[in-house]
Amino acid sequence: MSDSLLQAISKRVLLGDGAMGTQLQAAGLAAGECGELWNIEHPDRVLAIQRSYVEAGSDILLTNTFGGCRLSLERHGLGDKVVEINRAAVRIARQAFGGKPGFVIGDIGPFGGMMEPFGDVPAEQVKAAFEEQAAALMAEKPDALIVETQTMLEELELGLAAAKKAGAPCVIGSMAYDITGDGQLRTMMGVDPAQAAAFMIDHGADIVALNCGNGMDMPHAAVGVTQYRRQMDRPTMAQPNAGKPQLINGQVRYMQSPQQMAGELPQLLEAGVAIVGACCGSSPEHIRTLRPLIDAYNQRSA
Repeated sequence: MSDSLLQAISKRVLLGDGAMGTQLQAAGLAAGECGELWNIEHPDRVLAIQRSYVEAGSDILLTNTFGGCRLSLERHGLGDKVVEINRAAVRIARQAFGGKPGFVIGDIGPFGGMMEPFGDVPAEQVKAAFEEQAAALMAEKPDALIVETQTMLEELELGLAAAKKAGAPCVIGSMAYDITGDGQLRTMMGVDPAQAAAFMIDHGADIVALNCGNGMDMPHAAVGVTQYRRQMDRPTMAQPNAGKPQLINGQVRYMQSPQQMAGELPQLLEAGVAIVGACCGSSPEHIRTLRPLIDAYNQRSA
């Protein structure tokens, strides 16, 4: 029997994938369109993107379901397609490995609003949306579920509970931190890595992760992982951006080259990360450049 995700990361560092949204846009997704709908309308294009990450060396693929809960899909008039979209996404990611060993992680992103008492969306609606999405993803038996890009603990709690209720064999919680003026890591709601790590452990996360956020590059991801590991002994995952964003001709762009990102990877590896992926601005070429460095690190650590 092949290793589970948790067994695999107990033996070696695994390489995840990179950004999906920008790759969808490069493949023809128009601004404002629903990228998750492509799982059923243009599955060949989603498959091509994910195959490009596999060919670049990814051990792990996240499903194209970041905005796949009912509350997110309803903004596009697609609330009746939650199950179809999410199940198709897991199948596509599995197909992308083409028989090679690899792990598929079902992706649950933020619902895209603010819950009461900070906003006007009742927690029960968010709970129901996450439970529906988690169940749809697990119907296709992914290797894990990730509740990612979270900024408030209340929403994260609902996502983790939904993943566990759906029977996920591995549950990952991932926070999005901004870098403050004095270099500290805080979510938009003021949560720091120490608080987040303790909270995620208390609520059943098997892997404690971070991704995205303003300024979340490789060096800051290493800081976050270090702070996580001071609080607990669970494995960690990091998906930093391709450097810091810049506004060029009215558009936000991430300018860090694959070589520049690879040059900063050793800091993250030495911090003890178990899974390395990439987020905003990254591409298959970024992942391809990370692959030999991770292989060399695993060989030295064997």
